[in-house]
Amino acid sequence: MMRTILALLVLLTIAGAAQAQTLPFSQLGDGSPGQTAGYIIQMFGLLTVLAVAPGLLITVTSFTRFIVTFSILRSGMGLQTTPANMILISLALFMTFYVMAPVFDRAWNDGMQPLMKNEISEGEALEKIVDPFREFMLQNVREKDLRLFSDLAAEQTAAGEADAGRDEDRSSLGELRILVPAFMISELRRGFEIGFLVAIPFLVIDLVVATITMAMGMMMLPPTVVALPFKVLFFIMIDGWNLLVGSMIRSFL
Repeated sequence: MMRTILALLVLLTIAGAAQAQTLPFSQLGDGSPGQTAGYIIQMFGLLTVLAVAPGLLITVTSFTRFIVTFSILRSGMGLQTTPANMILISLALFMTFYVMAPVFDRAWNDGMQPLMKNEISEGEALEKIVDPFREFMLQNVREKDLRLFSDLAAEQTAAGEADAGRDEDRSSLGELRILVPAFMISELRRGFEIGFLVAIPFLVIDLVVATITMAMGMMMLPPTVVALPFKVLFFIMIDGWNLLVGSMIRSFL
């Protein structure tokens, strides 16, 4: 009985302490319900942005081209788990940071810092943060892909002229809902193009090894087992990582 009473006293003490530490919403702003709700909505918006940040990194940066090329390279060499996914993703991330460094710096200096110093409003900061990424995507997107989503948007809204000029298209295609998917499929195409060129030498090695093993009557020996060391040796001899990474970074310059 005494233990039960002591436990209840402890619970009441903890509940009182928790109640005393309750967040004073009335002290947010001027205490009006509308302003308090505004702060809560801003907090949820910030948490939402942080949750979708990895997806934004993939969609509006050069990450897609890097990771697609590295995946095709690993498949072309016949390696299933080497390099590991974590290594490929980390390499693609750091290459993305290297390529996107001027864009990140401009977005930080023009948008984030003035916002943190209360020099501009949230709307102006968002526009200044998005502008560098919009320019980067416009520099690397294919005009054909851009027109595809522009036409689809025009069909959905039943607005816009079918024979509009290039400058008019550029001005109307500033919306991210058109630019982002166009940029993504452009990056996928370039990633597959580079991956195709990378995979051709390994395919030639597979064909040569398969021809030799078949001519020698080695029916039970898989050609991929014999070709794997030669493909790895070939990639090392040409300094493949240096050539591939350097070429991919130069493709954005």
